[in-house]
Amino acid sequence: MAGQLSRKEKVQLEQWIGEEAKVFKLIYSINRDGCNPATFHQLCNNKGPTVTVLYNTDGSVFGGYTSIPWRSSNNYQADYKAFLFRLRYSGQTKYTKFPVKGGNNAIYDHQSLGPFFGAGYDLGTFNTVLNKSGDYFTFTHGLIINNSYDFRNIQAQEINNGHLKIAELKVYKIIDDPYALLVEPWRSMSEWNPLLLDKLMHDVRQKFVPLGKHNVSQAKILLIGPVGAGKSSFFNTINSIFRGHMTSQACSGSAEHSLTTKYRMYQVRSNPTSMPLPFCLCDTQGLEEAQGLDAHEVSFIIGGNVPDGYQFNPSVPFSQETPGYIKAPSLKDMIHCIAFVLDGSTVDVLPEKMLEKMKAIQAKMNQSNVPQVVLLTKVDKVCHNVEHDLSLIFKSGLIANLVDKVSQIMGLPRGHVLPIKNYEKELELDINVSILSLLALRQILRFSQDFLFNFLDNPDILGIH
Repeated sequence: MAGQLSRKEKVQLEQWIGEEAKVFKLIYSINRDGCNPATFHQLCNNKGPTVTVLYNTDGSVFGGYTSIPWRSSNNYQADYKAFLFRLRYSGQTKYTKFPVKGGNNAIYDHQSLGPFFGAGYDLGTFNTVLNKSGDYFTFTHGLIINNSYDFRNIQAQEINNGHLKIAELKVYKIIDDPYALLVEPWRSMSEWNPLLLDKLMHDVRQKFVPLGKHNVSQAKILLIGPVGAGKSSFFNTINSIFRGHMTSQACSGSAEHSLTTKYRMYQVRSNPTSMPLPFCLCDTQGLEEAQGLDAHEVSFIIGGNVPDGYQFNPSVPFSQETPGYIKAPSLKDMIHCIAFVLDGSTVDVLPEKMLEKMKAIQAKMNQSNVPQVVLLTKVDKVCHNVEHDLSLIFKSGLIANLVDKVSQIMGLPRGHVLPIKNYEKELELDINVSILSLLALRQILRFSQDFLFNFLDNPDILGIH
């Protein structure tokens, strides 16, 4: 559509500008406000970073970004973040960024001119009041390339079709808003509705393929993380979804020390007489800085040596001499995927000692080659948009940045960081909470299946101890 930026074009500009999510606020349009230098400066001066977008009569779209405000300084202004760009050429998408060279003459900010970029000028517009001729304005200046911007061997006619017939020019104020929703989701997915919920429940029930050759009928998933992060609550959430109502089978809550004192292998059933679903959620004692599980004990859990119901004893660590120690575990007894459970609202204040303990556990885990993920809980406390509507989570710039940060902290790919919200205060099931939790569980089951397939190819992959 002439004179309008598409969603994808805004996303591209947002990526080129970088940093936080952006709001594009229209502050000037030559069709609406008139093609007048005085009006341009009246509406655009002292408005912070701006994007100027030109639309010509051949369907080409191009323009410039400056991170400094227009001020009618009547001189060149330095801006080392400025760039020119091409979005469309003759109606066809042609994303190209032309970075500033040096930056000293990024814009020519004169009260008698419209927006001008570069010495020379690389991108000029108008230096007088212009009236419309038919459906366009004939600008007084065009493109004189490679003065202050690097045009990468692209010629002017490949940007503006070699003429100055401009159907529209718009200037957008660019607002950094960490709470702004991204134009495009940072993780693509289907529309959230009852059909998606049904599909996810079906996938979780049916998509895990048992390995009959090794008597593995369930994926065993280890939940591990600091006290209060939401390990037990995640099991209760999944259990509630398949039971059809709120459950609290696993002890959960907030306390100084872990409410979980035993190693538990929780099964999920739709009803008391149905077969367990093809996964088992293994809950552990919460991690604490000075006590609780250590890397050595976790390695025994991964290896399948710890029996269901084992009571942790801080003064007597688990060892091969511990009563109930499973000496010869099979593949079905071992952990097939490890899920670190972290409170997304407190990642920034995670104690250094806790991080060191988790890294030590991770180092031990890496010896097992078992896949690792992060369940990032309490994401509704991170972004008020997500708190209001959980289905917006993949359009939240705050959540995207949080996932990036946790990915770096844990040394895992971004696709292994799975944001969720557990059922905590709710008395009835909520479709969005259920969908988000099942998306995470389905991905965990896929990683578990990958690990088991790798085991089929290489039985020696489980070098745990």
